[in-house]
Amino acid sequence: MSGCGECKGCSTGGESKIKNADYTIALAGNANVGKSVIFNQLTGVDQIIGNWPGKTVERAEGLLLHKGKRIRVIDLPGIYSFSTYSMEELVSRDFIALEHPDAVINVIDASALERNLFFTIQLLELAPPLMIAVNQIDLAEKKGITIDNAKLSTLLGVPVVPTVAIRGKGIPALTDAITGLMQDHPVPPVLRYGKEVEERIGKIISLLDTVTTPYPVRWTAIKLLERDPAIVQLINGQAPGIAETAGSLAGEIESIHGEPVCVVMSAERYQIADRIAAEVITMRSPGEGPQKKSLNDKLDAVALHPVLGYLAIIAVIGGLLLWTFLIGAQVSAFLTSFLSQFEQYEPVVSGPLMDILWNGAFTGFIAGVTLVIPYVLPFYILLAVIEDSGYLTRISVMLDRGMHKLGLHGKAIIPLILGYGCNVPAIYSCRIMETPKQKTLAAFLVTLVPCTARTVVILGLVAAFVNIWWALALYAFDILLIIVAGRVAFKVMPGESVGLIMEMADYHIPSLSVVLKQTWARTKSLIWIVFPAYIIGSAVLQGFYAAGLLNPVNDLLAPVTVLWLGLPAIIGITLIFGIIRKELTILTLAVIFHTTNFATVLSPVQLIVLALVSMLYIPCISVILVLASEFGWKKALAISATEIVMAIAIGGIAFRVLGLWM
Repeated sequence: MSGCGECKGCSTGGESKIKNADYTIALAGNANVGKSVIFNQLTGVDQIIGNWPGKTVERAEGLLLHKGKRIRVIDLPGIYSFSTYSMEELVSRDFIALEHPDAVINVIDASALERNLFFTIQLLELAPPLMIAVNQIDLAEKKGITIDNAKLSTLLGVPVVPTVAIRGKGIPALTDAITGLMQDHPVPPVLRYGKEVEERIGKIISLLDTVTTPYPVRWTAIKLLERDPAIVQLINGQAPGIAETAGSLAGEIESIHGEPVCVVMSAERYQIADRIAAEVITMRSPGEGPQKKSLNDKLDAVALHPVLGYLAIIAVIGGLLLWTFLIGAQVSAFLTSFLSQFEQYEPVVSGPLMDILWNGAFTGFIAGVTLVIPYVLPFYILLAVIEDSGYLTRISVMLDRGMHKLGLHGKAIIPLILGYGCNVPAIYSCRIMETPKQKTLAAFLVTLVPCTARTVVILGLVAAFVNIWWALALYAFDILLIIVAGRVAFKVMPGESVGLIMEMADYHIPSLSVVLKQTWARTKSLIWIVFPAYIIGSAVLQGFYAAGLLNPVNDLLAPVTVLWLGLPAIIGITLIFGIIRKELTILTLAVIFHTTNFATVLSPVQLIVLALVSMLYIPCISVILVLASEFGWKKALAISATEIVMAIAIGGIAFRVLGLWM
C-alpha cells in the first residue's frame, strides 16, 4: 500500500495506512480460536503489522473489499477477559469502547464454547454492534459436539455464523453478515445478572447521570463495582463520591457472597455462559458413533487436507497439462499436415507484395489455427469441467496462503493455470482480481508462465537435444522466478491488495452446456486478438525480410546475442520472429541452418540458453496488445521492457554458469 492517512476507526494517537475506509471492524476473541486465520481470510494479502500507538502490543490491520465497500479490519490481541488489566486487554477494550468500530466479530472455539462465552458476555457489556463466528466446528464435531447456532443467536441476541476458517468454509456468509451488521448498527441486548448484583449496578447507573464518560454507562457501572483502577480514576476526576459509593456497594456484595467482588462477577458471567452452553450443545454419546459424512464432506476431506490436498492439486493440474499436450500435439500435427497442402501452391501473381501476403499473412493464419484449436481448445474444455465441478474453488482456497507471498490471493491461480495454455485469455481472466494493483501484478506473472508455444520451444530445443531433465529444470526455474519476481513486484508496485472471499459451492456433475459456453467465451476472445496479430505481424516481418532489413538487425543485436548470451549472431532473427509466435524460433532456426538436428549447430549450453531466453522475454505480440488493451500502453511496455532485461540478464548469467561444467 502507498501513502497513509487517518480513517474512521483509527486508534487514538496513531494513523492507519488504509485510506478512505467506509467501515472499520474488529476481530476479538481468546487466543488460539482461529481469529488470525479469519483475519487472514478477510484481508490476507496486504496486512500492516506494527504496534499500537505508544504501546508495545502488536497490532495487525488489513483491508477487505466487499460489495464495493472498503472495510478496515483490526485484529485485536487474543485475550480471555477485560478484568486483569494487562496491556493487551486495555488496548482491546479501549479500541472497542472509545473508537466505536462499526462491528465487532467475536471469534469463539466451537469445541470450548463455555470458556469462550465468558469473554463474549464481557463484550456484550461494552455494547458494540456484535456478531459471533463459531469457528472450528469441524474439530467440535470430531469430539461429538454439535451446536445449535440458531438457538445460540436467539439466546445472545446477536448474529451467529459457523465457520471452518482454515478451510475457508463460512467466510462468505460471515462477510455478508458483517456487511448487514455494519449497516444496521444494532445494540446488543443486556444480559442480566443476579438480583443483588443488578440492584447495585442500577444504583451506580443512577449516580452516573452527573458525570461524562466516553464508555457505555452500564459498563462503567460494572467496572466501578469491580473497582477497576482506570475507571475509578476517571470518575474520581469528576465526582469522587460516586466511586466511593460504588466501593461501598461492592463491599455489600462481598458480605453477601463471602468472596471478592471480582470473583462474584466472574461467577455471574460463568453462570450465564454455563446456562447458554447447556441449551445449545448436543453431545453425541459413545454408542451413537460418528455422524455420517456427506459425499461433499468426504471429497473436501481430501481436497482441503494439508497434505493430500496439495497432492490432488498437483495431480489435477498435471493431468490438465498432460491432456492439453497429448491432444494438442495430435490435432496440431493433423492441421499442419492439412494446411501444408495449400502452401505448395504458388500464387498466380508474383512479386514482393504477393510474397508478403502469401508467405506472411497466410503463414500467420496457419500459426493461429495450429495453436488456438489444438492446444487452447482442449485446455479450456477440461478447465471448464474442473471449474464447473466446484473443485477449482478448492484449489484457490488451498493455494491462498502461498499466493499471499506474491501479494495475490487464491483466485490468482486461475489466470496462472490459464497461462500454461495461452497467456492472452489468462490476462483477460485477471479481471477476477479485486484491485488494480492485483490485476496488474497477476498479469505480469501470467506473462512469465510458459504457454504452449514456449513449451514447444523448450521441448524442441532442450528435451530433444539435451535431455528431459534440463527441460524440467527450466520449468522449475520459471516457477522460482515467478515467486521471486512476484514478491519484488508486490513491494515495488503502488496500490492496494485485498484478501480472498470465495464461496465454496458443493461439488456437482459439470453441465455440458455450461462447459461449452465457458469454453467458447474464452476461445472467442482469444481468436479476436490472436488471429489478427499473427496475420499482420507475419506480414510485417515478411516485409522486413523483402526489404533486406533483417541482417542489419542481427548486426545491431550482436553485442547481446554473441558477446553476452554466447549465441551465433544469426539468432537475432529468430528472437525477432519469436515476438510474433514463439514456435517461429524453431522454424527460423531450421530455415537458417538447413537442418532440424539443432545439436549439430548449437552446443548444449547454447540450446539451454536460447530456450531460457525464449521462455522469459516478451511472450508474443498478441500478449502485448492484450496488455495494452487491459492496462494501457504504459504498463504494457513497462512489463515488456522488464521481461526483456530480465531474460537477457538471466540468459547471460546462465551461459557463464553452465559453461563451467557443460
